[in-house]
Amino acid sequence: MANHLDLEEQEQIDQLKHFWNTWGTLISSVLLLVFGSIAIWNGYQYWQNRQAMQAAAVLEALDSAVLAKDEAKLEQAFKDVREQYASTNQSVLAGLLAAKAWQDQKNATKAEEVLQWVSQSGADEGHKTIARLRLAGLLMEKKAYDEALQQLSFAVPAAFEGIVADRQGDVRILQDKPEQALEQYRKAYDKLADNPEYRRLVEFKLNALGVQPAKASVATAGQGVAG
Repeated sequence: MANHLDLEEQEQIDQLKHFWNTWGTLISSVLLLVFGSIAIWNGYQYWQNRQAMQAAAVLEALDSAVLAKDEAKLEQAFKDVREQYASTNQSVLAGLLAAKAWQDQKNATKAEEVLQWVSQSGADEGHKTIARLRLAGLLMEKKAYDEALQQLSFAVPAAFEGIVADRQGDVRILQDKPEQALEQYRKAYDKLADNPEYRRLVEFKLNALGVQPAKASVATAGQGVAG
């Protein structure tokens, strides 16, 4: 009986050896890939967190440079965050902050350059839309209306649709195209139902073009009730 059991054990061992010789390399490769991927992901998470912390420190330095109106430090701080931490949200915030500082200093060229970078490099669509809106404003000031409209022609998050339409209306007014402006202002008015302060500004623009959107809305509501 003992010999019989020994033969069975030997047979099982031989089967395991055969199985391992056949599939062992593949299994090892798969396990290495799986655990290697986990290690890489954990390392990437650590790297991202470390990058974010370091970028935050540079952002703080940039903020201090803005408050001190030290253009040399501002330039260096933004260069650091752009070159070393471009993949972080802090770099985008730094870009928006730096662009505002240069705009306040009447350095429109530098502000445009930074806003262009944010609009193309940012990961957050909201930040990118803010950059494009501000860039469109700078282009409007230099009467580059077609370029301004290009900045306002991208798909944007729903929360920004009304604001973008309003800005498009402003460009059309500057181009002496009141009918197209009216179309955009109407769109903005409809999209800004949850933003009464901004909506009143758009209503003022519509009134200037001979349209009373509030009265039109009441009339439409009345017709709906009557129907």
